Amino acid sequence: MRAHSTSRSTSHLLIPFAACSAEAWLPTLHALPPDSFKSLGQLLQGMKLVENDTQNPESLSPPHERALARALGLATLQTPDGLMPWAASDAAQQLQAGHDKAWAWITPCHWAMGHLHATLSDPAVLQLPESASRALLAIMQPYFETDGITLHYLAAGRWLAEGELFRGLPTASLDRVMARNVDAWLPGSAQARPLRRLQNEIQMLLYIHPFNDAREMQRQLLVNSFWISGTGALPAKFGEALTPTLSQGERAQVSAPRSLAQAVFKEDWAGYAQAWATLDAGEIAGLLARQRAGETVRLTLCGEHSAQTFETHRAGLWTRISSLLSPLRTLDVLKQL
Repeated sequence: MRAHSTSRSTSHLLIPFAACSAEAWLPTLHALPPDSFKSLGQLLQGMKLVENDTQNPESLSPPHERALARALGLATLQTPDGLMPWAASDAAQQLQAGHDKAWAWITPCHWAMGHLHATLSDPAVLQLPESASRALLAIMQPYFETDGITLHYLAAGRWLAEGELFRGLPTASLDRVMARNVDAWLPGSAQARPLRRLQNEIQMLLYIHPFNDAREMQRQLLVNSFWISGTGALPAKFGEALTPTLSQGERAQVSAPRSLAQAVFKEDWAGYAQAWATLDAGEIAGLLARQRAGETVRLTLCGEHSAQTFETHRAGLWTRISSLLSPLRTLDVLKQL
């Protein structure tokens, strides 16, 4: 997903997977050197909690996506789960599409088939070049068109799909599904029945298609399915803010680095620790410098069931003394996510 903002004045750093449910997460943090969160701790001391969004860990939209969608004006705290209209936003910006249509992201992917269930592999491991992705889209397009869906190329690993089937259809984010059993996350409503049939048809098509024969000969992972996410239409009241007229400066105001997420999906805990060190010395230190220079900045820390947003707080002398005597412990904050 792209990270950009409708705000000119407030720098906002949003950190996905600052916490996660993996057993190795907490031991990894406990093993970090004492000064690993130096910048983060100092940043938090000058902030106050302004928003706390806690949902069920099985929600379709993870906390970081909900928080980012709100920061971009795409959603509110009342937006239904699984209806963050990422694809519609992309269509408005990249295709200059009207705001009245419904869209979805289509991600070519590999389902690892086990004895009991299928697990969704990280789509990035497919390493699809643009030429192969466009060829695959052309192969699949006629099947989608049967259900009134038009595919549009967006990037090698992600396409846009236009169709009324996606209007009001909740779908699970890839960040919820990767490395997990897909059955628990597939849309199960009557509205999604044509899409489940379409998915079965595509799986059978790809099983015997020369496209995958060529990949197999090159010892590449097969593309054997796709994932639907980012569904819905743009609410009319967000129309003006979502046009492609935003300047690059405005778009740069919200940053959502993916380094922690990438390490979590790889179960690379040494990499996770290094990603935290890099963030603390880089983006977080930069945000701290802006706060010390008098700017109002925002920080959103996200786990798998909660996102907490902090904002610069101009405290009085007594409050500053109290915070020094009873500092906010960074690890305690992360455990709440």
